[in-house]
Amino acid sequence: MTWLDVIGWTGSALLVWSLLQTRLLRLRALNLVGCVVLIGFNAALGVWPMVGLNVVLAVINVWYLARMLATRHDEKAYQVVEVHDDEILAYMLRRHRDDIAKFNPRFDWDAPASGRAAFLVVNGDEIVGVVLFRGGEDGIARVELDYVTQRYRDFTPGEFVYRHSQFFTDRGCRTVISPPGMLAPYYDRLGFRRDGESYVLDLTETTATGRA
Repeated sequence: MTWLDVIGWTGSALLVWSLLQTRLLRLRALNLVGCVVLIGFNAALGVWPMVGLNVVLAVINVWYLARMLATRHDEKAYQVVEVHDDEILAYMLRRHRDDIAKFNPRFDWDAPASGRAAFLVVNGDEIVGVVLFRGGEDGIARVELDYVTQRYRDFTPGEFVYRHSQFFTDRGCRTVISPPGMLAPYYDRLGFRRDGESYVLDLTETTATGRA
C-alpha cells in the first residue's frame, strides 16, 4: 500500500465516521476534513469529477459550520419556553431518560413536580434542552436538571435560561447552583464559579451571563 492509498482510505474513513456522529457540529467538521483529504487524493490521481464533488461538499460543510457557529449563542435562533404542561415535560424526560442519567447521574426521578420551574429550550420546532430548578426561601435556585439533546450538545443551549435573571429573580432567587456531579459541565464559561461539586452564579437585577 502506497502513501497515496493511505491518504485515500483515511479520507474515506473520515467521511464514514462523520456520518456516525450524533452531534451536528462534529458531523460537519469531520465531514469537511474528510472532503479536504479526498480533494488532495483525487487531485493527485487526476480524478477531476471526484475533486469537483468533494469541493462542492466542502463548500456546503463550510457554509453550515459558519451558520452554526454564528447562531451558537444567538437568542434569535433559540427560544426559552416555560413549561406548565407536565405531559410535555414528562414525555421529554421519558424519551431521553438513559441519556439524562449519563450526564445528570444524581437527578431525582421521583422528586415531586410541585414547586419546580421547568423550561424548554427550542430551536425552530425542535426541543434541544431542558432546565429544571427549585427556588427556596433562602433565595437560592437549585438546578435539578440541565440537559441538552445529543444533536445540540456542542451548543450548550441551556445558557439561554441563565442569561435571563428574571427567571430566577421573579421567584425571589439571587443565587443559582448547578446540579452536583454533572458530567461535562459548561458553567465556567457563563460566569459561574466552582464550589465543590457544583457551580454557583450570583445574580443581580440586571444579570446577563457571559457567552462561551
